[in-house]
Amino acid sequence: MLYLNLASIFKARQIEKPYSFLVKIGIAPHTASKIIRNDMHVLRLNHVELICLHLHCEPNDLLAFKPEKNMLLNNNHPLNKLIPQQEEFNWQETLKTLPVSKLKEVAKFLNDTNQEDQ
Repeated sequence: MLYLNLASIFKARQIEKPYSFLVKIGIAPHTASKIIRNDMHVLRLNHVELICLHLHCEPNDLLAFKPEKNMLLNNNHPLNKLIPQQEEFNWQETLKTLPVSKLKEVAKFLNDTNQEDQ
C-alpha cells in the first residue's frame, strides 16, 4: 500500500506545525487536516507540486510503500525503493553532539554538494 510519509520530511525540514505549513502554502484547511491524519486516498497533483516546491523535494520523497501481508514482490521491483529503511533518525540531535572539527567537515560537504547541484 502506498501512503504519504510526510512526518519524516516535516521533521527533517524542522516544520513544527505541519497543518499551518500546508494551509500557508495554499492547501485548503480540510485537505490539510486529512493529509496530516494520513486520511488521503486521492491527492491532487497540484497539491503534490505545491508540497514539493515548498519542501524542496520530489514526489518520491513524499511517498512510502508498505507491502500487504500476502503480497509477493520481486526483490528488484521499483516499489521496494519506497519502503522506509530507517525510521526516526534524529540528525539534528546528532549534529548537536558532533565535535566542531566534524561540524566543519559536514558544512564543507554540504556546501560542495549544494554547489554541484546548481
